[in-house]
Amino acid sequence: MPDERISDLLRDRKKPLLSYEFFPPKDAKGMDLLRKEAENLFTTNPDFVTCTYGAGGSTREKTFEVCDMLKEMGFGPIMPHLTCVGSSKKELEDIADEIFDRGFRNIMSLRGDPPKGETSFKAAKDGLSYSAELVQLLKSRHSQFCCGVAGFPETHPDADSPDSDIMYLEEKLDAGGDFVTTQLFFENKLYYDYVFRCNAMDINVPILPGLLPATSLKQIKRITSLCQASFPESLAEKLKEAGDDARAGTLVGIDWTADQISDLLSKNVPGVHLYVLNRAKVALAPAVKNCFAR
Repeated sequence: MPDERISDLLRDRKKPLLSYEFFPPKDAKGMDLLRKEAENLFTTNPDFVTCTYGAGGSTREKTFEVCDMLKEMGFGPIMPHLTCVGSSKKELEDIADEIFDRGFRNIMSLRGDPPKGETSFKAAKDGLSYSAELVQLLKSRHSQFCCGVAGFPETHPDADSPDSDIMYLEEKLDAGGDFVTTQLFFENKLYYDYVFRCNAMDINVPILPGLLPATSLKQIKRITSLCQASFPESLAEKLKEAGDDARAGTLVGIDWTADQISDLLSKNVPGVHLYVLNRAKVALAPAVKNCFAR
């Protein structure tokens, strides 16, 4: 049976939605671990889940494997990611057809980052250069698709300016994008300012805040360097104090994320998307679960 469209969930919601993002593990051991963590996360009753997609389709089959596993476990709707990287237009059409045939009706539609070792994005031969083009392709191929698109509270690294970045977001939505999920951020003011600027440019679709629990300084420095997100000094100091104590670092991440969620929900955001990194601990912490009181 085909998945429900996330745009319909957002339209009909009685409370803010909760969603998680997974990534495809590299091997069977990682898949076993993901299954156990997903089983634990299932108890929190998320409204939908997503799974990332490797550059050049490097994890395409594993993405489908994860999505099929999550579906068998009872999760839904399930949103596979799809990027322009390394694929021709014809290949993207074939992938879209496969996603549709598998019963998935939601796609996180992204341009994608350059493959490892490359510093700038380059379209594949006969491929697409922008996520707006991907959204248009997906909608023309299967009009039933719900397409999520990315938003950048701190501006995409390739954008000329914050205003031009939002203008490009508008292009993605005009092409058929249904809702926005933001890049990670650690200070809610960045999200509120972003939504205000979007609304000022007549963008009024749901904008889901994306949060990453920061549980170690090494981890977060690596991730923020990749996406060029800022990192509060006060949070950095707390993680520095935790040092190599994994439990202490996790507690720091739990407290910070819970405070972010509590504040966001008090402002009636449409939902919260958690980049859980295939780990359930932070999302299962009482301080986080109690924010939703699901």
